[in-house]
Amino acid sequence: MTNMTQTQSPITQEHIDFYQENGFVQVDNMLSPEELAELREYLEEAMQTEGDLSQSTDKKGGLYYRVLNQKVNLWRDHAGMGKYSFHPRFAASALALTGASGIRFFHDHGLWKMPGDSKATPWHQDTPYWPINEAQAGMMSLWLTLDDVNEDNGCMAFVPKSHKLGKLTGIDFLNPQNIFDYVDGGQSEEHKPVIVPLKAGSCTFHNGLTFHYAHSNVTDKPRRVLAIIFMPDGVTFNGKSHPVTDGCGLQAGEPIKGPLFPLLANADA
Repeated sequence: MTNMTQTQSPITQEHIDFYQENGFVQVDNMLSPEELAELREYLEEAMQTEGDLSQSTDKKGGLYYRVLNQKVNLWRDHAGMGKYSFHPRFAASALALTGASGIRFFHDHGLWKMPGDSKATPWHQDTPYWPINEAQAGMMSLWLTLDDVNEDNGCMAFVPKSHKLGKLTGIDFLNPQNIFDYVDGGQSEEHKPVIVPLKAGSCTFHNGLTFHYAHSNVTDKPRRVLAIIFMPDGVTFNGKSHPVTDGCGLQAGEPIKGPLFPLLANADA
């Protein structure tokens, strides 16, 4: 893995088939040890810096902070983060998994699940929170852990094939509803959750419609993750307010593109 080039993707046909069928996939050793050490340094700096362009979801001590200490668009205040938020290997992997003609960047976010009084991230889909028109947009998240993760410190769990159930109502993270109530037979054996522990430097990709959950952190150290949202080229804006698109001059019904949403990978390249 140490010798993997910037653009070389570790994605195999087995990864692609699993992702397409189940709506998520585990990819081990996405980063080399050298890259992991560098990203840890950059992400620590970015999460602790009071920047003007990145955005924190909640202040320390807030109710949402206890679920996630989250900061969006870290790359805009930390140049080193741009190296990883726009990493060619990540975008090439997203392109291969989705089968899209092109992959654009939507946003990055640091996801710290703090120690002590931590809360689980409830079962939810991502797509209902994004300002897009398409119900089956094919948008996806890369969830890259900087620490070994398991059920004690906030690893992820996914419901296989749930991306085929369609776009549901968004869940209130502070007063969560049972997402399985929206789906007939949602707790059948076919939809039994799969817990995904990971080694540091490994990741998962999941479809924006896939049900997922993160355990609480009962350890004495933060669980540190970089997540990146990718979208197939051509996904269109629905005109609704969103922290990432507000003030960008996007028009409802038009494709999301421009300097903040660059095309990172192209199938014709």
